[in-house]
Amino acid sequence: MDALGDLLRGVRADGALFNRAVLSGPWESEHSEGAALTLIAVVGGAARIAAGSGEPRTLREGDAAVVCTTAPFTLRATGGGSDACELVTGAYQLDSAVGRRLVSMLPPLLVVPAGEDCMPILELIAGEVAADRPGRQYVMDRMLDWMLACTLREWFDLPDACPPAWYRALGDEVVGPALHAMHDEPSRPWTVASLAARAQVSRAAFARNFAELVGRPPMAYLTEWRMTLAAELLAEPGATVASVAGQVGYADGFSFSDAFKRIRGIAPTGYRASLTTGRPPSASLRATG
Repeated sequence: MDALGDLLRGVRADGALFNRAVLSGPWESEHSEGAALTLIAVVGGAARIAAGSGEPRTLREGDAAVVCTTAPFTLRATGGGSDACELVTGAYQLDSAVGRRLVSMLPPLLVVPAGEDCMPILELIAGEVAADRPGRQYVMDRMLDWMLACTLREWFDLPDACPPAWYRALGDEVVGPALHAMHDEPSRPWTVASLAARAQVSRAAFARNFAELVGRPPMAYLTEWRMTLAAELLAEPGATVASVAGQVGYADGFSFSDAFKRIRGIAPTGYRASLTTGRPPSASLRATG
């Protein structure tokens, strides 16, 4: 199981909005209608960013930020604003259940300091944004996907990052093997005993360690993970409640529907209808972790 790869699965730019701006003086840029996920990279100079209820952060040359909220956010000059600042931004709309799962697991604003090799790449991206060449949109979409993956990978490794509890628990010698098993084979009829066997500890020790690290009992986590996958599968063309039930470990659609409604607050058929009509489900998606 590649935890980050799983979170990014299905998150793909398609006609992404990219922008390059060179700003000087006491400038300020207010984004009143943010996309579901916005990437910001500082090619030169510095900027101040405020998003959500957290403290504003300063972005310096080579730094990258990800804004994970549709709420307004603001970029402005630092200090007196006498130095020019060059920014590159890219935005995802993330209408799919996969995209919403990713955003739900991230803070409203995350910042990744510049790495040793980031500037040549940022300059390449800035150049492509400014160019008008054949295939420009396709190249920019792939650059945005690459930039998102690299930025999140660096952030998840930061000591002060706050990824989901299950992500941290993947590295635990007791809980990690069970999490890998649940994510790799969600349809298997797992029990506490079989998961403890994977971890090579007693059932009591496994259940205790799992609850402490992940924040919920193993079977509760497994059910929520299955329903998260089910929400994504239900969005696929031609999916039926019965077929999705089998893929996430349920012998029939009735028991699956009961579990889905209990976790998601809406029946699978109602959830599918909301995807078709474009109206949001009556209950918000609940992400595992």
